[in-house]
Amino acid sequence: MCIRDRVDTVSYVGMETCASCHPDHHDTYQHTGMGRSFGLATRDRSDADYSGHPQVYDKALDLYYRPFWAGDSLKIAEFRLDGKDTIHYLVQTISYVIGSGQHTNSHLINRGGYLFQAPITFYTQEKRWDLAPGFSDGHNSRFSRLIETECMTCHNGLPQPLAGSLNGYEAVPTGIDCERCHGPGAEHVRQKLAGILVDTANDIDYTIVHPGKLPLDAQLDLCQRCHLQGVTVLNEGSDWFDFRPGDRISDHWNIFLPDFAGGNGGFLMASQAERLRRSACFVATGGISCITCHNPHQSVRETPRAVFNQPCKDCHGGGSACKATLAVRQAGADDCSRCHMPRSGSVDIPHVTITDHKVSIPGRAQTGQGAFSGLECLTDDQPDAMTMARGYLRFFEAFSTDPAMLDSAARYLDQAARESPDPGFLQRTRLHLLYLQKNHAAGAVLAATTTPGDWQDAWSCYRAGECFSSVGNIGQSLPWLARAVELLPRHPDFRLKYANALAALGQNEAATREYTEVLKQEPNAAQAWSNLGFLELQRGEGSSGERRLREAARLDPDYLPARLHLAQWYRASGRELESAIVVKQLLKRHAGDPSVQALAERWQIR
Repeated sequence: MCIRDRVDTVSYVGMETCASCHPDHHDTYQHTGMGRSFGLATRDRSDADYSGHPQVYDKALDLYYRPFWAGDSLKIAEFRLDGKDTIHYLVQTISYVIGSGQHTNSHLINRGGYLFQAPITFYTQEKRWDLAPGFSDGHNSRFSRLIETECMTCHNGLPQPLAGSLNGYEAVPTGIDCERCHGPGAEHVRQKLAGILVDTANDIDYTIVHPGKLPLDAQLDLCQRCHLQGVTVLNEGSDWFDFRPGDRISDHWNIFLPDFAGGNGGFLMASQAERLRRSACFVATGGISCITCHNPHQSVRETPRAVFNQPCKDCHGGGSACKATLAVRQAGADDCSRCHMPRSGSVDIPHVTITDHKVSIPGRAQTGQGAFSGLECLTDDQPDAMTMARGYLRFFEAFSTDPAMLDSAARYLDQAARESPDPGFLQRTRLHLLYLQKNHAAGAVLAATTTPGDWQDAWSCYRAGECFSSVGNIGQSLPWLARAVELLPRHPDFRLKYANALAALGQNEAATREYTEVLKQEPNAAQAWSNLGFLELQRGEGSSGERRLREAARLDPDYLPARLHLAQWYRASGRELESAIVVKQLLKRHAGDPSVQALAERWQIR
């Protein structure tokens, strides 16, 4: 099917332009989960309950969180208590609410155009605050989790990314808009304004995508773009912005999920498409699509149950084929979908229940989790060896610490080498494997066979630099880290590593410049504050160095180097009481750390 809007030169016009001709769809769409997916952090946009001074406690980090309003600004306070004393207090301003409120409201922070996720979420079904998904059990990254374009291009419209960054944006829309499903509309608008009309009752208007007119596979991929959650691996040279309605996902990336033989394995929150594909109904009918049951312009909450049940009755004799007793059917309001698609919890999001889209016969569904039998590529029936290798590498990075995942990646890479892929791509992927295996010596040997300028991938350059650093060859790490910064100049983590290498080589003036640039991009970078402060102390700039160390300790109460440097600085300045207070605090939380023990023993502090 030829769809003109897939031409790269066609531009987007914005949802308000669409609304001028389609006000009915626009008005109802505002109430859907997609329409409410992303918004400014305002009182009327938030679905959370702030009564009773709610707070969340992270036992693993011994940190409390409290959401509150200061005028019209939503804030989240992080604090730590020592008895009745507050020994740490940090407040962050929330800029955006992400999530429709049907299940959750999570919260994003905008620091100078860079977006980060806050550590607490409001779970609307249970009306409770708790740690955000993925932040519990010691995984709390506090206010530093990057909101990269993979996340943003599913939970929102199409933002304008800041070139050279991972989580920076020049402009951020508020909500998934019409053109995410219908494609860019400039050509459609131009022709309609020119009076070029199409009788869509009899013909297809090729200036815009009508999802219902797409082939089934393309229909499913359009929905699976965001409703097929798993481990996602971009194709070489692709970007998260490349997909347009009518495309195949595998043209741009592939999605993997673990296969648990002999078990149900649970399901992910946004895995509706994968669950549907596992249904006998999907297989028997040759494929039903999401829009068989869902009208994307209408909220699920406002859709009559009969709409969801009608497709079932169309295939099953109007409901006469149901084998449940009349009493059971009447007790369930004769609701097919509630019985055969029950609500359940997901394996990745706590405190929510969602509809399981795997249509099943009650009592016959597999339960429990079988043995892991490998990764399944859900977007390509015949993935090549390189694709599978990269899937295992990404799965290990994101979800697993099992070295068997890396063994599988290595086997697929060996197979890929026999299939003669691009040699540079194979080399960079092998480096990725060696980096994850922590075989830094072999990684350094591999990287030494090429030069930084030969690679256009910032992450590969970063891994090469880290391999050289890990084997003590800081001099050779420096050009690789510099190349990573050159390719992603607005990613503070790469620049921080580069600054650390400069400092380790004694190039303190250059390191100071880089640390200062890091803090322009990410003012919450505690390590940059600490390292910059330490350099200033070495130069005899005691007052300035102390301020920077104190700022590092304020931003991250558990960043040990900052507090250790402070303790030593206080001692050297004759401020023994202040030094002792810092060490006693460290002994309470970091008694097992050798550096803390050494200071305590040297200064006889208990």
